[in-house]
Parts: sequence; C-alpha cells; structure tokens
Amino acid sequence: MTRIFFVPLALMFVAAISICIQPTPLRAGQTTPVVFRVVDAASERPLACRVYVESETGIWQFAKATDPKATAVPYDVSRSETSFEKHTTVSAHPFSVDLPPGKYTVTFERGKEYHRATQVVVVSDEPVERTIRLRRWIDMAQLGWYSGDTHVHRSLDDLPNVMLAEDLNVALPLSYWVRDAYTPPARGDKSVAVKAELIHVDRSHVIWPMNTEYELFTVSGTRHTLGAVFVLNHKRPLKPPAPPVAPIAAAARQQGAILDLDKHSWPWSMMLVPVMNVDLFELSNNHVWRTEFFFKRWTLEQLPGAWNIETDADGFTEQGWIDFGFKTYYALLSCGFRMRPTAGTASGVHPVPLGFGRVYVHLEQGFSYDKWIEGLDAGRSFVTTGPMLFAKFNGEHPGTTFDFTGETSIRAQGSVRSAQPLDRIEIIQNGDVVRSIDATAEPQGKNGWRTDFDEKVDVDGSSWVAVRCFTKRSADGRRRFAHSAPVHVDIPGRPLRPRKFETGFLVNSIEAEIERNRSLLSDDEMAEYERALKIYSDLDAKAISGETPHDGASPN
Repeated sequence: MTRIFFVPLALMFVAAISICIQPTPLRAGQTTPVVFRVVDAASERPLACRVYVESETGIWQFAKATDPKATAVPYDVSRSETSFEKHTTVSAHPFSVDLPPGKYTVTFERGKEYHRATQVVVVSDEPVERTIRLRRWIDMAQLGWYSGDTHVHRSLDDLPNVMLAEDLNVALPLSYWVRDAYTPPARGDKSVAVKAELIHVDRSHVIWPMNTEYELFTVSGTRHTLGAVFVLNHKRPLKPPAPPVAPIAAAARQQGAILDLDKHSWPWSMMLVPVMNVDLFELSNNHVWRTEFFFKRWTLEQLPGAWNIETDADGFTEQGWIDFGFKTYYALLSCGFRMRPTAGTASGVHPVPLGFGRVYVHLEQGFSYDKWIEGLDAGRSFVTTGPMLFAKFNGEHPGTTFDFTGETSIRAQGSVRSAQPLDRIEIIQNGDVVRSIDATAEPQGKNGWRTDFDEKVDVDGSSWVAVRCFTKRSADGRRRFAHSAPVHVDIPGRPLRPRKFETGFLVNSIEAEIERNRSLLSDDEMAEYERALKIYSDLDAKAISGETPHDGASPN
C-alpha cells in the first residue's frame, strides 16, 4: 500500500530557502579566512603569541594582521628537512590565516610562562573564527624574575612585536657584526649603525641596541675561523678590530660593557677567557633550538675523549652538546674564572624562536634595565630552556661570594617548577654531582609540576656550588633544563684547585691553536695565545688528579 505524506507549505518554503543559500564550492586556488583571537584564560586580556599552522600534508602557513594597529612577523628558517622554524609572531589583536580546504594543526605558544595550546581546524568554504585561551602556569615577574636573550639577530623593526609575543623583557641585538679579521666593527658587512638609546617597547620590555659581535672567519683574506665573542651594553661604537683581543676588552671596560663568550668550542674561545677576562658563559647557546638538534659534528674534534660526553653515530647528541658546554664551564669555574651564565639564541639567523633559551635575572625592586644588566653581571640568575629554578644558598641568591675561615657547609634550598614533568634536580660542587633528587611530585593542576629541595653540602676548602635540573624526556626523546649561577666559597689558605682532566683540556686547546695560527697571526697576536698557555700551564702544575667527570646532562 502506498503512503502519501503531505508537507506543509511553510516547511517547503524553508527547505527551498535552505537550498538557495548553500554556498558555492571553492574555486581552484581559493582560500577561506580563519580568524583567531588569543586571550589570557584567567583575565580574557588579549595576548601576543607565536603561532604555527601546519596542514595534514605538512605544508606550513603564516598568519597575517587584520587590524591597522596589529602586527604579524613571519619567521621561516630551515637547516634541514627536520630542523626548521616556521611560525608567525602576532601582536595582541585578532589575526587571520587564509587557508585552502583541509585539516590543519594550529599551535599557540607564548614564551616560557604559558602552557602551549593546540587546535585542529577543518577548513571548508565557511569562514572560521576561534578564541584561544592560553593558561599561564607561572608569573615570573610577579616573583621578581625578568628574562633576556643576549644573542639576538632580529631587526629593530621586528623586535617589539617578537619580544611581546615571547614575553622577553630584555633583548640585546648585535647591531655591529664583523666577520673579517682586522676590520673595525662599524665597517663590518653585517653592521647596522644605531644610537646608544634604550628602546622601550613598554614598561618592562626593552631593547639596548648597541652591542657588537666579533665573529671571525677570515684572516688577511684567507678562510681561517677564529670564533665569536660579544660586547654587550656599550655606549659608543667600538674602534678596535680583532685580533688582538686585549684592546677590545679594555675599550669595553671603559664603556661599562659586558663580554659574552658565545659558544665554548670556537677555536679561540679558551684563549679569550683569561686574556679578555670574559664575564658571561652561554650555558644555552645558539645551537640549542626548539626544533631538532642539527650541528652534530660542529667542533666534534675538540671533544676530550675522557669527558664521557654522549655521542652517537652522527656526532654529538643534543644532550651531549649541552653537557660539553656544562663541563667546559665547570672547568673554567674550578680554574678560578668566575664567569656568570647566560643564554642566547641567535634568532634571526638560526631556526629558533627569540628567547627559546633565556636567562632570568632577579630584581628586588621591579624591572629596570640598568638593574637587570647589573644583576646579570653579578650572577643573580639562572638559565633555562623550560623549567624555572629558584635556588638560594645559605639564604642568598646565586652570584653570592661567601667568606669563611674554615670548614663549613652550604645549604641549597628552593624549588623547581615546570610545565613539563620533572626528572631530577642536581647539586653541583666543583664540577661534581654531589646530590641528586628525584622529582617525583604530582602535577599541580594548571600550575604544572613542582619539586622542592633542601640539601646541605659540606665544604672543606674554597669551592663553588650550583643547582641544575632536567625535565623527563618528551615524546621526541628530548629534555629541557635549567641551571643556576654558582655561589663561591672563599676559605683562606685552602684554595680551589682544578683537576688534571680540566687543566689538561685547556692546555691542549691552546697548544693546538698556537700550532694552527702560527703561520697567519703576527707575533703580537700570537703573544695572547702564549699568555693563555702560561696561565693554564701554571694551573695545570697545581692541579689535583681527581676522577674524570662521570655525570651527564642526560640522566638515564
């Protein structure tokens, strides 16, 4: 039996209208705007941030500003198919991405103090609008800590946008950049003339533009790498070329500048430390990226075989490279070179976000650029690629020097907080791990993970003590770390003596450089290497035997 259904006229009209307003299919090459608004989850305040947009076929897209007051800065730098950085930093305004139909993964990050947010967006022919709420897991400024990047190659035009998106308080762009020996910085092929004036992005985000990088790859027209060193916070363009380097150090001191070593394994680095009396050591340098570690064979030949640094068939692992830097820093500290730690990314040159590795400096009275530089130089600081490390030693911040008359102890107290699960905290004394604390704490909801520590370290002679920590391995097998500046203990009549494996490495490094440079550098320039060799040889004569280092930056 046939059934007959009667449809009311009104319903037929609605159906007809519905059919009439169906959008026409997208033409080939046509895109759909996807609009995002990013806000703080607690306050609903608009946020600047970094945005990654990847299609399910691996194609990357870049955002654009949609408001006349807004800015969007694309960043696209690759070293290989797996080592690349493709993002846009956007100001605290709505922004859009014009996308062909398909499925996209969109990732939002803001510096180190917010949790990452990821959304999957399916694009058809209908415009998409999304509000993204980023959750803060820690507020470092509220706790008196302010961040900086001391190796920056971003333009002054881009930096205001990028700094706010990364919530980086201090940027020190290397505006003067010379790459040929004997060339004054102002004539460097990468140099940009700037004024010695503080640029205020806002009240607590600033740029000091007058900084110089000597990064020498040629000597008298011959390809011959020496290395890199930075002069930060000077007030007038520097005149001395390099080499020699002692006049540069003298000119820097006259202007109240700070010397930063850059990477520890440049050919000339170990000569610079005693000859220039370098101030800063980059514990997180510009080979440490958000993306996959790339420079696996760079300076691999300088690796001391007895140092137990992790390598694989391709060369350094990322953790091995970090550990090589740690152990070099420890050797210099134990030789009496009281360098303070810092972090630099070279964002603008390498595939890495600005401030991915950054240094936090503690300021008692709120933010001030001058006080921040003073605190950086004093070592009231820690370096991080992720965790936040709050350490005090006998109640004092890192960078303190204690004077005692005899045997004593140092009480290291504090906490580590992280957006990722923590693995362990280690107390370092004179280069050795003397305490290791498993970080077994449960996550604290939106505030991530936290582990407290309270350890006493016995001290029977002049020493240095620091704290470092690591997160657990993530899905890609990598770890993030933080490392405090050290404190120093001075005890009369009981000097700190380095160990043979440390001084031997330093002596061998300089001897190799003397042989390598002899035919190219002048007698006056070679005299700086001879001076460094004399200093390290004298230390070697007083060194104790000691065991070779067995700790690593990648705990099992």
